[in-house]
Amino acid sequence: MWIWSTGFLAAKYGLPYAEPFILLTYRFGITLLVLLPIIIIQRRNWANSLSNLLHLLISGILIHGIYLGGVFQAIKWGMPAGLSSMIIGLQPIIMALIASSMLKEFISKKQWLGIVISLLGLYLVLSGHLANVTTLEISNASIVIVFVALFAVSLGVIYQKRFCSSMDLVTGTWVQYLGALVVCLTISMFFEAGKIQWEVPFIATLAWQVLGLSIGAILLLMVMIKNEASTRVGSYFYLVAPAVTVQAWFLFDEELTMVAMFGILLITLGVNMSIPQKSNSHNKE
Repeated sequence: MWIWSTGFLAAKYGLPYAEPFILLTYRFGITLLVLLPIIIIQRRNWANSLSNLLHLLISGILIHGIYLGGVFQAIKWGMPAGLSSMIIGLQPIIMALIASSMLKEFISKKQWLGIVISLLGLYLVLSGHLANVTTLEISNASIVIVFVALFAVSLGVIYQKRFCSSMDLVTGTWVQYLGALVVCLTISMFFEAGKIQWEVPFIATLAWQVLGLSIGAILLLMVMIKNEASTRVGSYFYLVAPAVTVQAWFLFDEELTMVAMFGILLITLGVNMSIPQKSNSHNKE
């Protein structure tokens, strides 16, 4: 989750030099070019049916295109990165509700308690951000679009668990990025100027977004989705907001209060409680 959390900081670094969807267009396009030789050399298997291909495209549009596009656009419109990470931190609750209905995953009382404790810790961590931000500084559009991003990534993870669990990780991720690229490119062509300031900070953050996030972090996330319960994966997202807070303290000298540190402890406790324990069937007779 540390790598995943740097996405909010990467957005903060990169958006002064480019609009959100043209930035994501380059990010996804370069990622596709980097992954393609790996796929060819390793002779990876592609989706074996049109329906599987469609499922991958839909999950990619939700997880990458709408989610990242929404977060980046909200930050571009003035929403602080910390506040956006707090809202995205609601994801485990959304995922738990969807997973319990779509995937019939059982969520115990202990897990629900862990989710609530983590949510409380999340608000404590970011209470300083909220105290310094007035509602007048945040547009209604930025609030709406970040919640759209929240529901998109929550539904996307569940959708992938339900329909794409048998996919090859590399080729499946490639197809997902292709779907996200088409969406971001289309939005950029119709609603953005498409201009980029190719300066060193932008090139550096773009390189990190491609190698560290779109390849490294996402492939790790795909492995987690494939091998673990959706609620378990979702619980890890609570660690994003405290990670953003710690990194902002280290990189930008932002204040890290005792309240925030206590919130981080609550999040750690809550995540541990909300992770479903694997039952030992051998002990059940």
